[in-house]
Amino acid sequence: MRIDILTLFPDTVNAVLHESIIGRAAKKGIVDIHCVQIRDFTENRQNQVDDYPYGGGFGCVMMAQPLKSCLEYVIRDAGERRRRVIYMSPQGKPYNQECAKRLQRDYDHLVLVCGHYEGVDERFIEACVDEEISLGDFVLTGGEIAAMAVADSVCRLVPGVLADEQCYTGESHWDGLLEYPQYTRPEEWEGRRVPEILLNGDHAKVERWRRKQQLLRTKRKRPDMFAAFTPGDDEDRKLLTEIEKEADRRPITQPVTYRAAEEEDLPAILEIVQYARRTLKKQRVDQWQGVYPDEAAFRADLARGECFVVLHGEEIAAFFTLSLREEACYAEITDGKWTEGMAYCTLHRASVAKDYRGSGMAEKLIACVEQQARAFGLRCIRTDTHKKNKPMQRLLRESGFRYRGNVMVASEPGHDPARQAYEKILKK
Repeated sequence: MRIDILTLFPDTVNAVLHESIIGRAAKKGIVDIHCVQIRDFTENRQNQVDDYPYGGGFGCVMMAQPLKSCLEYVIRDAGERRRRVIYMSPQGKPYNQECAKRLQRDYDHLVLVCGHYEGVDERFIEACVDEEISLGDFVLTGGEIAAMAVADSVCRLVPGVLADEQCYTGESHWDGLLEYPQYTRPEEWEGRRVPEILLNGDHAKVERWRRKQQLLRTKRKRPDMFAAFTPGDDEDRKLLTEIEKEADRRPITQPVTYRAAEEEDLPAILEIVQYARRTLKKQRVDQWQGVYPDEAAFRADLARGECFVVLHGEEIAAFFTLSLREEACYAEITDGKWTEGMAYCTLHRASVAKDYRGSGMAEKLIACVEQQARAFGLRCIRTDTHKKNKPMQRLLRESGFRYRGNVMVASEPGHDPARQAYEKILKK
């Protein structure tokens, strides 16, 4: 790919395009970028490139002759190529990623003409320009910034400029969507944690999460793009269905914190329990289907300082019980084993309020559990859940918990005591 930029400020443009990724590609010969001084092609001793407009008006207009002579020079120098002459103009078609892909795919020589002053003589545009491109509905003092943007966006699509094709195929606008959010070290910064799913090493789940984030971000930030998006496969359609269902759920718009529960929190906790009980019954999960957990159990938790409420702003959105007591039934684990030599705390009862189901509050709850475990001075968290409680199992796995085996818990007569056991070791 060869790009010639016709400009009155070649040093400025060269300084930008011959640095960083594009600059390294140019040194390797993958792309060939030339910035040509229009003033060198004037036919007067003053090197004049502009003059007053016919009909009057403010400012001056760039003359056709220096522009055409400059263009003829770069065409001769480049030889026969698939060429496109483009004038950077606020009157042009708005530039986008599809345009960048078209220019990289269909041409191997781009000539980008940078106007200045009040524009260029219309006759040059009529005679020499193949298309006009605009960065957007605003006016710049010259075409250099626009030309650099086009050159950069086209060059990075040339094979070999970036390390791998995936460096740009997953980015914003490639397939009509914005890019997913990105994170780097540390895992926690100013109280904000990297989403747990990105830390678990399950590449399939990471890719699904990223695709869903692309759809969500585009819907929220660029509804115009989202309205024009056509799902490419069944997975996209499934994700869009999930997003539609979640749209009716309460969004998390305020800080999520937690604190030790107090007696006046009991009505809210018990209301959450009742909703969870009904939900589990609908799912035919024999968990919390008797009296347990009742008010007496939570009062005991409160007395031991083991019950906590998760707050969305000032509202109770979830609760959890985190115990320092060893669980006798955990010693009888079968079909696996716990990590040896680890002091642990146990996540017993936890649930999210009805209005926050599907909002991401469950993940926030787990983050609070981990924070409290660290406050206890412990790095190991153990818990158990019913073998048919698939949502809880999925939450635990996606939050970094590992299935460790099976345990039998104390339960009311007539109810299934079998549970799957999970464990997470927090990083130091």
